[in-house]
Amino acid sequence: MASRRYLISPWLSFIAFFGFLIWKLFEYHCFPDPRVLLRSQTQYWSRAPVKANRGFIQDAKGSILAHSRSVSSFFIDPEHWSPSDAPALKGLIPGAAYEKISGPLSGRFVWLARRPDPELASKILALNLKGVYEIQEKKREYPNNSLMAHVLGFCDIDDNGQAGLELAWDSILYDPPGYKILVRQAGGRAMEVGRGDVYDDGGNASRITLTIDVRIQYVVEKYLNEAATEHRAKWGAAICMNPNTGAILAMASWPAFDPNKRGELENPEQIINNAVGRAYEPGSTFKPIFMGIALEQGLVRTNETFNCPARMKIADGFISEAYPRAMGQISTAEILVKSSNVGMAQIGIRSRPLDMYRTLLDWGMGRVSDVELKGTEKGLLASPGQWQGVVPANISIGQGLAVTPLQLTTALAAVVNGGKLMSPWIVQEVVESAGDVACRGNPQIVREVLTPDTSEWLRKVMREAVVSGTGKSANTPVTKVAAKTGTAQVAEKGRYVKGRYVSSFAGFWPFEDPQYLMLIVVGEPSDGKYYGGEVVAPAFRKIVEDMVDLDIVNTGRGETT
Repeated sequence: MASRRYLISPWLSFIAFFGFLIWKLFEYHCFPDPRVLLRSQTQYWSRAPVKANRGFIQDAKGSILAHSRSVSSFFIDPEHWSPSDAPALKGLIPGAAYEKISGPLSGRFVWLARRPDPELASKILALNLKGVYEIQEKKREYPNNSLMAHVLGFCDIDDNGQAGLELAWDSILYDPPGYKILVRQAGGRAMEVGRGDVYDDGGNASRITLTIDVRIQYVVEKYLNEAATEHRAKWGAAICMNPNTGAILAMASWPAFDPNKRGELENPEQIINNAVGRAYEPGSTFKPIFMGIALEQGLVRTNETFNCPARMKIADGFISEAYPRAMGQISTAEILVKSSNVGMAQIGIRSRPLDMYRTLLDWGMGRVSDVELKGTEKGLLASPGQWQGVVPANISIGQGLAVTPLQLTTALAAVVNGGKLMSPWIVQEVVESAGDVACRGNPQIVREVLTPDTSEWLRKVMREAVVSGTGKSANTPVTKVAAKTGTAQVAEKGRYVKGRYVSSFAGFWPFEDPQYLMLIVVGEPSDGKYYGGEVVAPAFRKIVEDMVDLDIVNTGRGETT
């Protein structure tokens, strides 16, 4: 009987119960339901999107032009946010954002303020609102504000390149979005953990080094702005290039904008880079190019003379001198020195349309320049079938075709450097974040377009244009300058509009050993002056003199005669 009572002892029930309880605890802790796990995780941690370093851009001397720095951003976790706290943020955030956070929110992450200025960030932090969290992001900054803005371009709020170099090299500069893991602490605050491979706040950044010298850029922009403002122009552009290599030393566009101020990025007319994105009729700055081609093709000799009345009928049109007076008998060189339209037109009508068309294509006209920038235009070059009547004469004086300032500068470099058409370039070196060199710029000859003798003759004539011709306003005692003025009428709907002009000036220095070539264009001045020699040449001279004062290179000082 005693043995039977032992077999049904109540202790067995207790052992079975606690055994089952221990097993369930083990199961729930080690093999939880996925739905429960997800809910618990979102209670205590969340992922916040962030940006790593975007690469930086520097000039030829290593001066930083664009970089990213750490700034505070703020987001709301709807799980811990109460819309009743929204009034505390009124006036600190945009109206649309305020309306959004004043009502129910879903999810676990809602942006409150992206990269606000430090003063606003401090005000948000001081409120110490439950459910509002601070994280560190990267903000793109341009230390020189508007300087070189059209070349550098800008990024959107998520660091995607939108214009200029930022867009052209976005795949190198851009770091894809990552995330930070935020763990909820007591009191609802968040602590950042899990950095490692998830988010790298330091590390190496990619680097783009330009051929541009920021000192030259500053001087060029200063006087372009001065000329455009003084003459109440609609637009302006300037390019300084090493004619021997095609390296761009400065590129400016007016009006300027500050890429640090997002409100200034909304006007498409303001952010267009006129140096590569605007096509215009070049006028007389095109004459040295056409003259060089004519000499090479045997259409004219350097020892010829031309009778140049004030106005001449050619086919179905008329060609007039800029100043309404006859020049009489003048030489081939004097056509350029005095900028004779009538003399140039007589050479133009000798050209064979198909041959001249193909030659201009070879010089880069009507083609997109292969510079490392986005938004470049190809200009306008009429097909040979349209070269009828007065058209060849018009083209010889720089009317009837459209070029970008970069196209014209590149072509003029061939006039200056002995006849070599160089490919323009603005990027010296590109280094990826891993340290590998992705690209290294080098001078590239596209083709030989002039003989050295023709180039030398044109250089001498352009020097004479500064000494005794239309470019005298650019003459300076600090170095010998050679140049060509330009004044072109503006066409609209197939007709030239009275009173609308584009003023320009192109020149190089030192004359004996050209190291710099610069084109300045002022579009549609409206103060009554419009000749390139009076509107632009003074600015050209000031830039040259300031560059000499900066002692950037040996300028080949010499007396002016």
